[in-house]
Amino acid sequence: MKLHLVRILAVATLLSCSVSQAGFKPAADGLPEGWKLFRINEKVPATTFTLTEPGVLHAQANNSMAGMLRKQRIDLSKTPVLCWRWKIKASVAKADLLTKAGDDYAARIYVFYDVPVTQLGFSDRLKIKLAKSLYGADIPTAALNYVWDNKQPIGTLRANAYTDRTRMLVVESGNAKAGQWLSEARDLKQDYLAAFGGRAPDVTGLAIATDTDNTHGDAEAWYQEPRFVAKAEQCTTP
Repeated sequence: MKLHLVRILAVATLLSCSVSQAGFKPAADGLPEGWKLFRINEKVPATTFTLTEPGVLHAQANNSMAGMLRKQRIDLSKTPVLCWRWKIKASVAKADLLTKAGDDYAARIYVFYDVPVTQLGFSDRLKIKLAKSLYGADIPTAALNYVWDNKQPIGTLRANAYTDRTRMLVVESGNAKAGQWLSEARDLKQDYLAAFGGRAPDVTGLAIATDTDNTHGDAEAWYQEPRFVAKAEQCTTP
């Protein structure tokens, strides 16, 4: 059984990348410098990621799932705003944010938070303890996904169909703006409060993903590197 909780836990073994703030730059392996490919299930084909032009990461999914992961501890009291730009060819037609079978997105940005285990419920503490025994100590205890959905209204905020330790926030929806570069700016402190309640802890990492492994379709997206700033007004194109 495919558990979405595993998606936010398994990346812990890969949270060992350096940080780049000035746009995607190619590393020796052709992938973005400071980012690392992660796969949850080796039996599922991997979404392909390529640098197609300066600063732009292209993702192509064909009944596949994979993401690009970057370790980055961010003090949100200093730089609480996350900025990025993205573009999709089309939303995932058969996706459904409310169901496990529809948990696919043409584009999504994961933000991982370091929530103290003492603040979690008993069941969640047990899950985290088990995950740490399997994957190591560097486990994200909460995640917020900014997604480009196919039909849910912008602003929709729901628990993920697999686990309430991940919340899904729709920031773009449908195909009206497909094919266009869109700029996003999100206040992570405010979004964390809305999603989980309470004060936002430090961010421990980011991930970019385009996936169609549940709906068995195709998706294509382009990203410019996310970055953290103090105010939304500072979100300018790299």
